Amino acid sequence: MTRVLVIEDDPAVRRGLSVGLRHRGHETLLVASGEDGLAELVAGAPDVVLLDLMLPGMSGLETCRRIRAFSQVPIVILSARDDDVDVVVGLEAGADDYVIKPASAEVIEARMRAVLRRTTQPAASGQARTTHGDLAVDRVALRVLKQGEELALAPTELKLLLFLSAAPEHTFSRQQLLEQVWEHSFHGDYRLVDACVMRLRGKVEDNPRAPRYIQTVRGFGYRFGPL
Repeated sequence: MTRVLVIEDDPAVRRGLSVGLRHRGHETLLVASGEDGLAELVAGAPDVVLLDLMLPGMSGLETCRRIRAFSQVPIVILSARDDDVDVVVGLEAGADDYVIKPASAEVIEARMRAVLRRTTQPAASGQARTTHGDLAVDRVALRVLKQGEELALAPTELKLLLFLSAAPEHTFSRQQLLEQVWEHSFHGDYRLVDACVMRLRGKVEDNPRAPRYIQTVRGFGYRFGPL
């Protein structure tokens, strides 16, 4: 059973999410504010967080930032507008995916399951552990070390790095990365990819503005290396 923390101030939406998710076998923890969400995150140990951006008091963006300060729990943003700049800022703050409201419980559950799989499924590779410069990538333990120190990577950041590093110097389009990492089979939102790359560079690169590992292929996508 997946334990889902729902941080949503609208009682009707909160109730609807709870009913739909419980019907599908999930346990729900329901709160109406970011402050209560942070407290419940510590006390309830959820497997995934559904986070509304438009919250009273502490905003959804600030809540996301504070969660990422101490936890790598998967976060799926709930947003009322797909063109909202807050979606991009939320992704940059550490969210793993987003869903536009209103959305069915089936859609939300599918996004939840996809992000949860990123914490348990290694990227395909013939080697369990590889070394790239000062990075060590362990596909069995699902962890990445830089100069011997383990990096705190969110699920999507880890999945993206595992996928790219499994094929050094191979260039992947943003659409290919959406399909392989986010499991979006449709023509998706490239903001997901670009925001995740930005966060990942901040953790693995000595100089994110001159990346050594996660390189941009202008007008197309990204590649790992060359080193």
